[in-house]
Amino acid sequence: MKMIDISQEVFSCRVFPGDPAPAAQRLTRMEDGALYNLSAFSMCAHNGTHADAPLHFCRGGKTIDELGLAPFVGPCCVARHEGEVGAEDAEGILRAAAELGCAERILIAGKACVTAGAARVFAEAGILLLGNESQTVGPEDAPAEVHLILLGAGAALLEGLVLDGVEAGRYFLSAAPLKLGGFEGAPCRAVLIEVDGSGETGGAHD
Repeated sequence: MKMIDISQEVFSCRVFPGDPAPAAQRLTRMEDGALYNLSAFSMCAHNGTHADAPLHFCRGGKTIDELGLAPFVGPCCVARHEGEVGAEDAEGILRAAAELGCAERILIAGKACVTAGAARVFAEAGILLLGNESQTVGPEDAPAEVHLILLGAGAALLEGLVLDGVEAGRYFLSAAPLKLGGFEGAPCRAVLIEVDGSGETGGAHD
């Protein structure tokens, strides 16, 4: 079994423009004579690798704890794409994922930007989760429409992934977000698992 860490390190992670960056605080240090080391940190719920729940853009939408684990844990399809992901691209990604038996969770590797047309295709297909490498799934200067389409359909989003070198194919995804009651998003440790002999495929590892 191979595990591929597809998460950003928190304190060096990418931060969406305008969001506060993670900050660390050392409360006690053994080198200063303390009995133990103790640390604290603060961060935006959308720093680095994180999940979006419908409440992020949808008034009255589900919170991250209300979504449960189903969108974030299970078979997934990694597809590679560069540039805008249009409706036809989304249809092709879904066809490939369906052939692999993992069309409920789609991760797009590469410098890709999901368009509104593609978002509608994914939403109409009833996917549980869409993930990408950017800090936002839609255009950075106008993310609302794509978020509203996908989150409004009840899908979860997984943003800020690290998929360098990860081959397209079927994997098992484990990307449970922190259980932050009432929050619209949460950081997560996202991992792809390639299980030998289980039908999961893919080639990269860290």
